[in-house]
Amino acid sequence: MERSTDFVALGQPGSHVYAGLETFPNPGVTVVEMESDEVTSVCPVTGQPDMYVATIRYEPEALCLESKSLKLYFNRFRDEGHFCEALAVKIRDDVAAALEIPKGRVAVTLVQKARGGITITASA
Repeated sequence: MERSTDFVALGQPGSHVYAGLETFPNPGVTVVEMESDEVTSVCPVTGQPDMYVATIRYEPEALCLESKSLKLYFNRFRDEGHFCEALAVKIRDDVAAALEIPKGRVAVTLVQKARGGITITASA
C-alpha cells in the first residue's frame, strides 16, 4: 500500500494542527524507540496534574510513526483525566492502530513522576 508523506502537522507552527497519529513508509528499520518527558494528564479523581516520561518501542512493518504527530497526540491528554495504567494501554492501542500492526509489536512504558511521594511505572 502506497502512503503519502503529505503530513498535516509537520511544518506547521504551534501545536494547534492535529490530524491524528501520522505515519510514513518504513525505510527498512526493524525497531523504533521514541521517548518524551512532556506527557501530562490529570488525575481523574482529584484533578491534580500528572507528568510522565513515555517510552514507545515498536517493531514496524510497512509504516513508521511521525514524531510531531506523536507530540501533538500527547498534548491532547493534558486536560483529560487518566490513570497511568489506563493511559499506557490507550497509547499502545492507538499507536498499534495507526501503524496497522498487532498490539503485541508495540510496548509503551509510562513513568509517572512522583506526586505525593509515589512514582508509578506502567507498561502495556
